Amino acid sequence: MRSDLQSLEITKGELRRLSGMRRGDLLIPPTRRQVSWEILRTLLAIALLGLSYWVLALNFANHTFLLIALHLSAVVGLIVDDVQTILFSQKNRHLINLVMDVDRYNAVIKAIDINDQIEAAGNSEVALNNREQVIEALALTRADLVRALKTERILRTNQRFIARHSDLFDNNLTALATLQVNDQASEHGRLLNQALDIAVDVQAEMKKLQNQRFS
Repeated sequence: MRSDLQSLEITKGELRRLSGMRRGDLLIPPTRRQVSWEILRTLLAIALLGLSYWVLALNFANHTFLLIALHLSAVVGLIVDDVQTILFSQKNRHLINLVMDVDRYNAVIKAIDINDQIEAAGNSEVALNNREQVIEALALTRADLVRALKTERILRTNQRFIARHSDLFDNNLTALATLQVNDQASEHGRLLNQALDIAVDVQAEMKKLQNQRFS
């Protein structure tokens, strides 16, 4: 990956630091199908625990009470964790939407990296025109995503704090919009407009958050 792309990607570790949440603690997206799949996985895990208890009970009959306690604790832990994940994901859809925007943003980074590798292999005709413009658009989008994730976390954990720091809602959308190109059919034009679309989605989520918390 070229040096100008390396610092743009939002890694899982950075996403966790910014949002305060592990990706595994979220259902993305929190649809009925995803919820059903999560419940099915938990039921399968419980079934495996039941099988584990049965096998161990046959071999350690003198420790039945301990085995019951251990396996029951594991089952309760699985259920509680599942319920917390589902409820949190349904309640914090703004965070889910921002994480999905991060995924889209990182996908653009990956697409550029793959294109760079193809170019480096000797296919100069695939080189991006106005690469600096594309990188600048992605940098501005990254700044908006980072700001949005930080602000969402503050709103989620401390409503009074964000009320006293309204400057966190300033954004780079105007600057980013000036970078939009007319030639959307070109590769660099497509990437620029993808970055712009992500930025618009981020700002929409921030507006929803602001209206929801202070209405």
